[in-house]
Amino acid sequence: MTSTLIVGGSGGLGGVIAQHFADRGDDVVITSRDKARAETAAARIGPGVRGLALDLARPETIAASLAEVTEVDNVVVTAVGQAANTLAQFDITDAVSAVTMKLVGYAETVRVLRDRFTPGASVVLFGGLAKERPYPGSTVVTTFNAGITGLVRTLAVEIAPHRVNALHPGLIGDSPKWRDVPDPPHSARTPIGRLVTMAEIADATDFLLRNTGVNAHDLHMDGGLLVT
Repeated sequence: MTSTLIVGGSGGLGGVIAQHFADRGDDVVITSRDKARAETAAARIGPGVRGLALDLARPETIAASLAEVTEVDNVVVTAVGQAANTLAQFDITDAVSAVTMKLVGYAETVRVLRDRFTPGASVVLFGGLAKERPYPGSTVVTTFNAGITGLVRTLAVEIAPHRVNALHPGLIGDSPKWRDVPDPPHSARTPIGRLVTMAEIADATDFLLRNTGVNAHDLHMDGGLLVT
């Protein structure tokens, strides 16, 4: 049975991705910063899904948090830190926390699990389209999402022959943040005439994990927004 770990899989996009792999029969482990939330979400996703507490913003605790994960085929790290932060009103505490979570926490998760990878194991790290399209308040978000590109490239060398790729979604039309917003930004500008969906992001995650020829790649899931 395929073992899949979804870091940040207790709700929203991470939860949809976890459901995708659970539905196909994987042995799924999800994480949240809160153990009770992780366990509740795991029970909702399906029988046999396990929930663990893990806080990427405290990378020194990650090794202990993942002690129960003894073998893994797929690692997906979806956790995000999207708080607005501008140079004009720069919050250093928030910035340090966000960058620590997104870059140090992501890297430490892969480091901790590397010796537990099965021979065909692969990794998907989530960034975001803000790395290509900054917006007001995205100073830190744009920076750490761009950092994911560099992290993926160096990890592809360091954990070879295991593969690692990045997935950078644009706005997701049916996500909790946007599904109830009339005429959300960018929807009319994409060549497909709409925003991407959570199911499409889950399928793209699956593709990056299973296609053995894709490595050290940035996949933009934006409906073609970058060409407009």
